[in-house]
Amino acid sequence: MAVMNYAAAAATSLGDAMRRDSAVVALGEDVGRGGIFGQYRGLQEAFGSERVIDTPISEATIMGAAVGMALTGLKPVIELRVIDFALCAMDEIINQAAKNRYMFGGQSHVPAVIRMPIGIWSASAAQHSQSLESWFTHVPGLVVVAPATPQDNYGLLQAALQCGDPVAYFEHKELWALDGEVDPGQPVPLGKAALRRSGDDLTIISWSKAVHWSLDAAEILARDGIEAEVIDLRTLWPWDREAVFASAAKTGRVLVAHEAIQVAGFGAEIAATLAEQTDARVARLGGPRAPVGYAPVLEAETRVTPSRIAAKARELLAR
Repeated sequence: MAVMNYAAAAATSLGDAMRRDSAVVALGEDVGRGGIFGQYRGLQEAFGSERVIDTPISEATIMGAAVGMALTGLKPVIELRVIDFALCAMDEIINQAAKNRYMFGGQSHVPAVIRMPIGIWSASAAQHSQSLESWFTHVPGLVVVAPATPQDNYGLLQAALQCGDPVAYFEHKELWALDGEVDPGQPVPLGKAALRRSGDDLTIISWSKAVHWSLDAAEILARDGIEAEVIDLRTLWPWDREAVFASAAKTGRVLVAHEAIQVAGFGAEIAATLAEQTDARVARLGGPRAPVGYAPVLEAETRVTPSRIAAKARELLAR
């Protein structure tokens, strides 16, 4: 067990995987100097420039090359810097990586991890602050992962590299400095949610950085005697329906909170599934359908905060 931050946990996890398996490689902009957040720190020094590969500034080229690498037996980890830039590589992700196993009848597959940091990045404005995870959950053939803690960033990266399918891997742009204990021997399976806090009055479901806001909201509610249960999905596809349904049966009220725009966000899928298959009362909270502003006052209006989650929870309890 060691204490490290979210970025170091990812670098350590990738380094451990590269030592075990010579097929694991990393490629992308700035990976040689450790990545813009330090998530590749020390790896090129340890494994050389043939396995930690700096690329030109062309996301389509990076992703296209990675698909070819995967089809010839490598296990590429693709760095697209932030999800906003991944939009330049959508054809390669969706029409090539995600569909390959199906279109060739299982004769080939693309075991790739596509790292696309999500979320508002303070003072970085509309083109660097998006949360587009719902786009990728919509695509057959993709596994979708969103770790919220250093432990999960270590363990889920290991699981993603081992699953054999293309994984849309969403770290948060403002979690890199988050410290936590990391046990390399503790597996974190895909498709299993984590119970972050127990409670009997309502359930809050979230992922990525919004998990921490949900826990803070639960503390606010606890001051008024309201005990909220907080579930961190960790994997958006497949998502842990059993854990969510069990909590919904216990509390009878479920709030889904996420940073992404509320309209057509992945919270809508969870809410609709709960409405169809349980008797729980359901609500959701996401960002407004507006670009993230550069000015602090505008940026603040697009943020989902603990106080806003707590207020929405109170509305749900009053129904």
